[in-house]
Amino acid sequence: MHPLAPMARFGGLLATDLRDVTRDPAALDSTGFWAVCADFEGRLTCARFGDVRPDPVPAPVPGAWRGPAAGDWTSSLDRAAYTAGVRRVREHIARGEVYQANLCRVMSAPLPDPALADVDALTALLARGNPAPYAGTIRLPAHGVEIATASPELFLRREGALVTSGPIKGTGRTEDDLLPKDYAENVMIVDLVRNDLGRVCETGSVTVPDLCAVEEHPGLVHLVSTVSGLLREDEGWPGLLAAAFPPGSVTGAPKSSALRIIEALETVPRGPYCGGIGWVDADAGTAELAVGIRTFWVDRAEGVLRFGTGAGITWGSDPEGEWAETELKASRLVAIASGAYEASGKAISR
Repeated sequence: MHPLAPMARFGGLLATDLRDVTRDPAALDSTGFWAVCADFEGRLTCARFGDVRPDPVPAPVPGAWRGPAAGDWTSSLDRAAYTAGVRRVREHIARGEVYQANLCRVMSAPLPDPALADVDALTALLARGNPAPYAGTIRLPAHGVEIATASPELFLRREGALVTSGPIKGTGRTEDDLLPKDYAENVMIVDLVRNDLGRVCETGSVTVPDLCAVEEHPGLVHLVSTVSGLLREDEGWPGLLAAAFPPGSVTGAPKSSALRIIEALETVPRGPYCGGIGWVDADAGTAELAVGIRTFWVDRAEGVLRFGTGAGITWGSDPEGEWAETELKASRLVAIASGAYEASGKAISR
């Protein structure tokens, strides 16, 4: 396979033989296996592949991924701008405009050789250094989508009519680091996701099987809840995505107010970060889309690799503490992409 041939990799499956690319969500209710990327700003890319076969993520090949230098990363919001943004969100909360808003920043670094940057080789490194339940690759260079994700968060799973979401809110190095603010944050987003799914699910079918479960991930823990419902017979992917997107855990509550605040405070588009990334098997009626967090993407126009990180801001937020949370979420993964991290969990001195 040519190193930049179109492909997708999710859940132990490798998809090749690109047949069709569309931005129409109705295609996901048709036939075939689709890789899906929905940018936070709403750009949807659906790619149907003709060949889908079991193929576990290969072991990293030395030299296959040439990442940015560890010291070359810059942030769309530096520490001063980010902490000022947290204070602004708290002002909005004090005025009763919003209960919570997710404030994010996008990190960027130049690639040493963009022509040879292969996001699937980066996926192999992430699988070794930061395994994640919704990890994967979408590589569509001609369509501006080249993504390696190590997402821990379920956006939407479909099993026939059953729809499930697994919002994450609340992060710490250990369970002891989780604060009352983290639990409150999670419950607020659960209410939002229940409302989103309720717009397209059968009346009375939306439930919360799990609330604020502590889930361990490499280097940190998250609070994770589960919300599920039965999709109405007259609804399909267009209605479901319209109701649920963008994911509530990376916007805030109420979602409309949070989105206005995000647009005012964040200085660059989020792109696939905080969007939806995954697969849909239209023939089987199954799907798994992750929230696009812990996600790298290649920006070929700029010749850079990008990565997003953020935190949910509530009245109980401490600006420096929220900045530290964004650093915690980014440090391990950015080190892996820069070749400054080894599987043992130690930073490699340079």
